[in-house]
Amino acid sequence: MEPITRGNTPAQRTTRRRLLAAALTVPLLLGAAACGGDDKSGGASDKVELSVFWWGAEKRAELTEQALALYTQKNPNVTFKKTWQGNQGYFDKLATLTAGGNAPDIFQIDDNYISEYAGRGVTLDLTPYTESGKLDVSKFPESLRKYGEVDGKLAGVAMGENTQGLVYNKTLLAKHNLPEPKTGMSWDEFITWAAGVSKTAKLPGTQDASAVYQALWVFLRQNGKDLYAGKELGFDEADMTKWFTLWKDARAKGATPTPDVIHEGNASDVSKQLIVTGKAGTSWVWTNQMPELKKNTEAELGLMAYPGDPSVQWARASLYFSAFRGSKHKDTAVDVINFLANDPEAAKILGTDRGLPPNLDIRKQVASTVTDPNMKQTIAVQDELGAKFGPNPPTVPPKGHSKVRSELVRVAEEVVYGRQTPAQAAAAYVAAAKAAIGAS
Repeated sequence: MEPITRGNTPAQRTTRRRLLAAALTVPLLLGAAACGGDDKSGGASDKVELSVFWWGAEKRAELTEQALALYTQKNPNVTFKKTWQGNQGYFDKLATLTAGGNAPDIFQIDDNYISEYAGRGVTLDLTPYTESGKLDVSKFPESLRKYGEVDGKLAGVAMGENTQGLVYNKTLLAKHNLPEPKTGMSWDEFITWAAGVSKTAKLPGTQDASAVYQALWVFLRQNGKDLYAGKELGFDEADMTKWFTLWKDARAKGATPTPDVIHEGNASDVSKQLIVTGKAGTSWVWTNQMPELKKNTEAELGLMAYPGDPSVQWARASLYFSAFRGSKHKDTAVDVINFLANDPEAAKILGTDRGLPPNLDIRKQVASTVTDPNMKQTIAVQDELGAKFGPNPPTVPPKGHSKVRSELVRVAEEVVYGRQTPAQAAAAYVAAAKAAIGAS
């Protein structure tokens, strides 16, 4: 899943909250009609048009449109109204569509918002479809099957698998005869390595990860904690003080860029990652972003797990497809989602753009046909890490997760710019994170 753009003004965030609140109110007004079955469309003479909305780059749009065209070829009565856009502003648009009563029949979503939309009944509960066999998730890893559940209901079907990945500039290291970082090195060892890169290559060894929520998440799990414990936070001020201190010390050692460049690197746009803009030797990403990163740089890139014990990383759903609970064509919408996840011909078209295919049989098929060397590398690293994976987080992130992420960026930068100490920032972040998820 590509991360959501974080660079919003307070006014924009307020607007987003209002739109989301309005959007999530609509399904509650749908009543029993929204909970009924399909309108029995899809018969011999019935014509169905489903609206589908997703985010992504032009290549994803092209591939998704081809896969949907294949569905229509196999099911001539079903056509699609297709809408896509870039990452930035996608969830504002989805909230607007839902609030206006024009929610898509099928829409792409990620773990930043799935709990919010599911909690208010926007998403169709797909559990009955899995029980009846109309939606087949039997060949998904358990972590991907479970990671779309919210309060016991399946709110979305994982359309790809990824995990946390540290990408590094192999060309830079070879030029200066420097060693590559290795999976399993400790955080302190990694920061010492990065400081050495800075000294020799005259380029910051690593992007500062103090604002990178997935890096924090891994760090917490390595220390016996978690980002969440159900609908509560899984960490406290002492944990956050350690985290912010780790990166303050890294900056003091010269391992990271200057504050303004760190701020620039905190943008979620793949094209602005410091590894591709040439402003740091490493960046903290999701593994499925590797091919997009490579498109933006001529350097050879390496990929590894985050520092520390790699077994705390997990098979994460990069994103999901959900169906709208108020759709007039629910059964057909679910059939399309099932097709996109499980049809071998559709999988051949979609490839690994959204991450490794969730169906393990399909994944083997796709992996055997991949020609892009960067995606081959991603699959190899993902397979290597998969053998080390431990248990995934027990639940999908709760409502407010997107705010937890954005608040980490804001508070971490207070420390980066020297406006707060690690302890002060830790207290501020815990308070903000609790408010974001409505925890006590």
